[in-house]
Amino acid sequence: MTVLPDDGLSLAAEFPDATHEQWQRLVEGVLRKSGKEASGEAAEDALSTPLEDGLTTRPLYTAPPDGTAPDTGFPGFAPFVRGGRPQGTTANGWDVRQRLAGTDPARVNEAALADLENGVTSLWLTVGPAGIPLDALPRALDGVYLDLAPVSLDAGAAYEGAARALLDLYAQRGVSPGDVRAALGADPLGHEARTGEALDQAAAVSLARRAAGEYPGVRALTVDALPYHEAGGSAAEELGLSLATGVAYLRALTGAGLSTEAALGQLEFRYAATADQFLTIAKLRAARRLWARVAEASRAPEAGAQLQHAVTSPVMMTRRDPWVNMLRTTVACMAAGVGGADAVTVLPFDHELGLPDAFARRIARNTSTVLLEESHLARVIDPAGGSYYVERLTDELAHAAWEFFRTVERAGGQAAALRSGFVAERLAATWAARSKKLATRREPITGVSEFPLLSEKPVVRESAPPAPTGGLPRVRRDEAYEALRARSDAHLEATGARPRIFLAALGPAAAHTARATFASNLFQAGGITPVHDPVSVDPATAAQAYAASGADGMAVLCSSDALYAEQAEAVAAALREAGATTVFLAGKPGTAGASVDEYVFAGCDAVAVLSSVLDRMGVPS
Repeated sequence: MTVLPDDGLSLAAEFPDATHEQWQRLVEGVLRKSGKEASGEAAEDALSTPLEDGLTTRPLYTAPPDGTAPDTGFPGFAPFVRGGRPQGTTANGWDVRQRLAGTDPARVNEAALADLENGVTSLWLTVGPAGIPLDALPRALDGVYLDLAPVSLDAGAAYEGAARALLDLYAQRGVSPGDVRAALGADPLGHEARTGEALDQAAAVSLARRAAGEYPGVRALTVDALPYHEAGGSAAEELGLSLATGVAYLRALTGAGLSTEAALGQLEFRYAATADQFLTIAKLRAARRLWARVAEASRAPEAGAQLQHAVTSPVMMTRRDPWVNMLRTTVACMAAGVGGADAVTVLPFDHELGLPDAFARRIARNTSTVLLEESHLARVIDPAGGSYYVERLTDELAHAAWEFFRTVERAGGQAAALRSGFVAERLAATWAARSKKLATRREPITGVSEFPLLSEKPVVRESAPPAPTGGLPRVRRDEAYEALRARSDAHLEATGARPRIFLAALGPAAAHTARATFASNLFQAGGITPVHDPVSVDPATAAQAYAASGADGMAVLCSSDALYAEQAEAVAAALREAGATTVFLAGKPGTAGASVDEYVFAGCDAVAVLSSVLDRMGVPS
């Protein structure tokens, strides 16, 4: 028995410690009651959840029985798992970096000043063909105290001209080179991933040499992993490809004469933060550990602290019910902060709809402010440290990412892997597997595949400048459902009503509510209005109720298995006599035999079902 000191709070100290084996036996009993026979590790596996990259979430995490665990070191020291600085973000919090998009320098300037006056600490500026013109950079930054507010550039192929324009602006404003804080955003390989256009790295190397020699607070190159995340890549693939890109730049910089330490100091890494909070925390921690390993192999271990910029994921953002994006970005921002990101960008909730309005920008910047000032997330150095779950997930993710990185290196490195199609094929396969989870609603999307609101008016925004194309695709979690909803919208505009399906609920509410709710959510996800009036029908009333519903040839039975056995055949026959061409049943396939045409159930391919229903209703695709 463990004896604790008498501190007045011993509570259960007189009881012996529970063992892992005792817990497993209790799990076995629970599984046995549900009809499953499993023992020991098999019982624990039955409660585990598989993730991407071959990872698994276990139901219980405890200290390793042999007392060993991965060495995470200390904050500010190699391998930097616990943060790149000894003090973490406790001094000033993370850098609240707001994204500025748009082509009008006056409007960009107005937004920038409003952001900086209300909590933003640095600006992420889109310049060039997809943003403001290079010669308009002074106007866009008019009134901005450049010695106080760092600027990060996103200029694509125009990075060289944009970087020179920004550095010239610092000189014109009288900012001394030692006070300049900026990220010039040169990322030739990231640009190639987005557009398919190969760029010479010589200009990026030249910028890095200039920055290393003249501007100690400037980083010339950005390793942007967002193109791989936005193409459907997993966390390990995002990490592995960022690692391969960073190594390619490191080779180019040292080959041009920079020391390894100076070359490492010229790189900033950008990662996606998602609403999967623990995976995001582990990803940022694993990224620092992996880059520290590269620095160690390059014989500069003390210079291996990775500078991280986390951006809330565009892939998770939805166009329908975009207000839910505020919740997603809040969780993602929290995860980025807890994971130790140096800078965090919260994309506005209307990001996928076009240019954000002032309200959306305000909510985005205030998300970080609330987490920092009211939730005090930055008051603790590495708040996730010591969590067995986070530490193990970090370790497993780091190993998976390292193996993928080695695969890319064996393929010839990042540039060769991009040009051969290897990266595109790998990410496409990952996205295809995830798409199946989205289609079957194993991965639910609130407001889209779950709990959609058809009556909600769409949020309309001014169109944003077109994003670069030609390289890896950009995917969204909501894309399959968005296509279905677009068909419904077009039908509404053409006919004045959305397609309808009749919910034939049998028996009292206690018998049918669960399956009626399920069916209602399912069909609304495809833009189909469920008509549940009257509340309940029987063989005698079903035909009249269906005729009054205005349904487009479809009906779905909703009730308990017992009532299906009693009434399904008769109600289905009545519905067909009233004009229903297809009768569904909400429940397990085979429940009602040949009396119904099709079944809808938890885990069915919702996208395929809904697409087929719209086709049969005559709704154009």
